Amino acid sequence: MSSEVAARSDAKKLVRSPSGLRMVPEHRAFGSPFGLEEPQWVPDKECPRCMQCDTKFDFLTRKHHCRRCGKCFCDKCCSQKVALPRMCFVDPVRQCGPCALVSHKEAEFYDKQLRVLLGGATFLVTFGNSEKSETMVCRLSNNQRYLLLDGDSRHEIDFAHISTVQILTEGFPPGEKDIHTYTSLLGSQPASEGGNARATGMSLQYTVPGAEGVNQLKLTAGEDAHASRRQATAWLVAMHKAAKLLYESRDQ
Repeated sequence: MSSEVAARSDAKKLVRSPSGLRMVPEHRAFGSPFGLEEPQWVPDKECPRCMQCDTKFDFLTRKHHCRRCGKCFCDKCCSQKVALPRMCFVDPVRQCGPCALVSHKEAEFYDKQLRVLLGGATFLVTFGNSEKSETMVCRLSNNQRYLLLDGDSRHEIDFAHISTVQILTEGFPPGEKDIHTYTSLLGSQPASEGGNARATGMSLQYTVPGAEGVNQLKLTAGEDAHASRRQATAWLVAMHKAAKLLYESRDQ
């Protein structure tokens, strides 16, 4: 990615929507794959009662729209103001209880995991069925759209075109030998989040626009330094959370 294109892709502008101020990409094509579109608000005339507790709206009981789902609620059911970075809001915005809970859970990714991904980590990278591996720094681009791999060669992978993510784990059950298994992204916990297992690498399958077939690469954490290994493990866990968030977005 040229410096000119990179600068253009990182450019943002402040806009005012019915829900509040948003800092959005200047060009829609460069929006984050983790982002969510603002919902259409349920028209006032279609919601005479709170859509959660069924309280009737009147002069004293005002209606409020949740900024995440767009449904209509009374103040009691939609009183929380929570950060919503996936819609690029500058300030916390009003959300109903269920939506606020989801936004709170996502906050960890934006407050912690995203920084880890942007900071990057060093891995041994193997492309396709090659027998050769290359030491590369892997990180998420500033606009969150690409995985950037830098070494003797340089590669970009559009995050939105990653189809499969698998975590390579190494466990140490008492009385057994080391176990190496792949655990699927969906329906499982990252290896470092429980038990004796730890994340040691990752396998990705992705497509390239305009090209046929599916490409594959494998990232393996090196054994050269404890600090480097710890950083790589943290990056793998963050990548697992990012991919899960992306897949959940596709289902919404």
